[in-house]
Amino acid sequence: MTDTARARKLADRIQVVVAETLQRRIKDPRLGYVTITDARVTGDLREATVFYTVYGDETERESSAAALESAKGILRSEVGKQTGVRFTPTLTFVADALPDNAKNIDDLLDKARASDAAVRTTAAGAAYAGDADPYKSSRDDDEDE
Repeated sequence: MTDTARARKLADRIQVVVAETLQRRIKDPRLGYVTITDARVTGDLREATVFYTVYGDETERESSAAALESAKGILRSEVGKQTGVRFTPTLTFVADALPDNAKNIDDLLDKARASDAAVRTTAAGAAYAGDADPYKSSRDDDEDE
């Protein structure tokens, strides 16, 4: 049976250890402004996936990915030292799609705001198709009788 609570705790610890090691020990000039967003560990605690984002353009993302791949051994040994598990999990670095998703959501919200503004301007100059009050009121019933 796998212990998911233990895997979550190990993943949280790996996220902290990798972020601190990148900040303090790795001095690769290719490494840009990298943020470790998440870490996930398999149930058998053998493999860890570390998600990251890079602030900058596509070339900075590619160079940071190469720097992370070259520093994988140092990062894994540091994770092994600081976690104290019997088998140090292998690290896999995956670029997080969070910024792309956020940009897509922002674009969709901008489109929704523009269409709301167009509807608002159309509604401001609109007039009723029939009477202003198309429903009969009790006053109209009294006049009919």
